[in-house]
Amino acid sequence: MNESAKKYCNSLTKYSRYKTREVLIGDVPVGGDNPIRIQSMTTTDTMNTIATVEQSIRMINAGCEYIRITAPSINEAQNLQNIKNELRKRGYNAPLIADIHFTPNAAEVAARIVEKVRVNPGNYVDKKKFQTLEYTDAEYSAEIDRIRERFSPLVKVCKEYGTAMRIGTNHGSLSDRIMSRYGDTPYGMVESALEFVRICGEMNYHEIVLSMKASNPQVMIQAYRLLISKMDEEGMNYPLHLGVTEAGDGEDGRIKSSVGIGTLLEDGIGDTIRVSLTEEPEFEAPVAISLANRYKNRTGHKEIVSINQPPYDPFNYSRRETLEIAGIGGTTVPKIIIDFRGNEKKDHSVFSHIGYFYDAQTDKWNMNDQAADIIYLGKNDLGFAAPNSLKIIYDSEKWLSLKNKTGGFPLFDSANQFNAAIEKSFVMNFVQINLHDLFSGTFDAIKNNSTCVLVLTTTNAHGMAEQRRAFFELLNRNVHNPVIIKRIYENLSDDELRLYSSTDIGALLIDGFSDGVWISGTNPSKRNFENAFINRTSFGILQATRTRISKTEYIACPSCGRTLFDLVGVTNKIRSRTEHLKGVKIAIMGCIVNGPGEMADADYGYVGSGPGKITLYRSKEVVRRSVNSANAVDELIELIKEDGNWLEPLKI
Repeated sequence: MNESAKKYCNSLTKYSRYKTREVLIGDVPVGGDNPIRIQSMTTTDTMNTIATVEQSIRMINAGCEYIRITAPSINEAQNLQNIKNELRKRGYNAPLIADIHFTPNAAEVAARIVEKVRVNPGNYVDKKKFQTLEYTDAEYSAEIDRIRERFSPLVKVCKEYGTAMRIGTNHGSLSDRIMSRYGDTPYGMVESALEFVRICGEMNYHEIVLSMKASNPQVMIQAYRLLISKMDEEGMNYPLHLGVTEAGDGEDGRIKSSVGIGTLLEDGIGDTIRVSLTEEPEFEAPVAISLANRYKNRTGHKEIVSINQPPYDPFNYSRRETLEIAGIGGTTVPKIIIDFRGNEKKDHSVFSHIGYFYDAQTDKWNMNDQAADIIYLGKNDLGFAAPNSLKIIYDSEKWLSLKNKTGGFPLFDSANQFNAAIEKSFVMNFVQINLHDLFSGTFDAIKNNSTCVLVLTTTNAHGMAEQRRAFFELLNRNVHNPVIIKRIYENLSDDELRLYSSTDIGALLIDGFSDGVWISGTNPSKRNFENAFINRTSFGILQATRTRISKTEYIACPSCGRTLFDLVGVTNKIRSRTEHLKGVKIAIMGCIVNGPGEMADADYGYVGSGPGKITLYRSKEVVRRSVNSANAVDELIELIKEDGNWLEPLKI
């Protein structure tokens, strides 16, 4: 790859907002020097004016600066005027955004009413039938002419009325035409949007915001990076709206959104964000605000050793090659380390918080799929025998005092301490380092030592970038020791810890860095975070980055006015009956807009296809149509059983 083509942000080591052009959306401009804007989307029936207005007010009061409303037909588009009038009458002036998919005529109506329209290039003109089509260059050019003919009227209306436009690509709704030429790739996502952007440019219309959403954070991140690179090539700098689509709900939805959105925010990318949760829309804004607020004072961070080009391809995933040391690194999954200090001298039940369950009758341990791999005891003793599969780390001085040194492994505070140690483990030693240690001669003495696992720390406010810079240095020097990412978070709430650690550690895992995760810290009451919470969060980050699958994954849309059933209730029902199916991906979609495409990445799909009717999918293939909603969850489980993917829940 051409080195200059790797550039996708201002700096990899110094926090700096990627500068985009300012776009006016009513009285709330986006891009330029404006703050990161927050938005969400209503879930009410757009024809129900009062319900939509009242939900919009709840969203505004929660911190939403833009309100998006679905307009699937001309009727809903026309009713946006009534919604807007009622909101203005009540004193609320937040700009409204019409969400359009299959109906250009509805878009043209809405653009005369609201401050912004969102169009999805994958289904605005094209249709998706999962067909592979062959085009000559002339035929493909003719298809672009067809798009220009259908899309130009909307551009003209937007220019006339001063209406902004978001051209929002969804990974799940790339057209057959795009898929046939570019494949199911981030590059295809970028080209899908830029085809429309170039038409806007021909018409001298530039009030544009762009987005590259996907349910897989890795695909989403790579698409945004590639979009910036392509915009730079073509002299564009449009504002970027960030979001992970179909993120789900609860902890999983928040972790997945933080991995995707937070990774980009860390590099100064993003002008407006929406956290898409399968919950009431007013619950989305506080999460988005918490993510955005983290960067208000980031520019004053400690200086990080600069680097011009990353020594890897930021547009394609490749895991860093490492030695395997006692089951850490190599091709093994990333490991989870839990700080277990404070849990010593208790009984066996303390391990249930990290996935181990003791059976006194048989004197045996059982474990679930989210059992931690390693505990850190520091200078302390456990007081009873730990499960055999659980490794223990001690401070090096404590380890030296053990009678049975094979019962644990030492942690050395530095490369200096390791090099000076009289005795070391002949199997595995943990050595704590930071970025600056890599530039010392003492580190050179331990690099590629076949017993050394590095524990990488940081105290920098821009910690992800500093730790990433350390990985760059390891790559440049051909150092292959496994690395554990260690982050200590002080005085954060549980919600903040979940969002920030998902950002910091998820960003590194997304790029193929890290062989393990070690999170610790304190909450505002100065108490350590609960082990169960840390363990759950750590596994959630690995799941969201798809580096270690330990549970069922739900690709659930956030609901909107198109939704044909109670999405929250159904998602909870499906989760309660299937959450024990490790590695199975289930998509739960309120309607057909993005359903088939996003479900191409899922094993099974549950999609609203009409009032009281559900269509079931195996991957992107319809297998059962018009299933009564009352029986649809049972039918889904029968389908899983037919495929041999069902397991009875384990009783512990």
